[in-house]
Amino acid sequence: MLTLAILGFLYDEPLHGYELKSRITGLTGHVRPVSDGALYPAITRLEKAGLLVRHSEPGSGGAARQVLELTAEGRAELERRLSDPEEVEISDQIRFFTVATFLDRLTDPARQAVVLRRRLAFLEAPSSFFYEADGRPVTAEREPNPFRRGMLLVARASGTAERAWLADTIAELEGGAATAR
Repeated sequence: MLTLAILGFLYDEPLHGYELKSRITGLTGHVRPVSDGALYPAITRLEKAGLLVRHSEPGSGGAARQVLELTAEGRAELERRLSDPEEVEISDQIRFFTVATFLDRLTDPARQAVVLRRRLAFLEAPSSFFYEADGRPVTAEREPNPFRRGMLLVARASGTAERAWLADTIAELEGGAATAR
């Protein structure tokens, strides 16, 4: 997720590390804050891999700032990652939202729709946070614990909204009307 966010934000424009960190933090927020101990080693790895370069520019206080810029190889890597996200980037909501944030960088609507179809298929598979002893998913209607019931109701509402958005967006990308909600 961190690599994808770095490549995605640098796709638009060169940034210095602090600004890049601020944008990533804005994307992941309190859910998964990024630390300097994670960000700067990731930047170094991407630089060594030839996916980004850094150069110095004068800073506002006179001290030079290190500005990061995506290379052609970095753009290609971003497109590869967006075209074929890992399964965890489809199944984990926060990771999927990171993919979705940059999915417009793929210029082919058909390729965008393939990624959205994978997420939709994942959401349409039966699942729950809780399961009966026989393996059946617990539904909100059968959950006596009010806190667990709340979790199930919120997840259902969120899933319903996301499935509707996915169906509408896929239809739009494919040039047709939404087929299912």
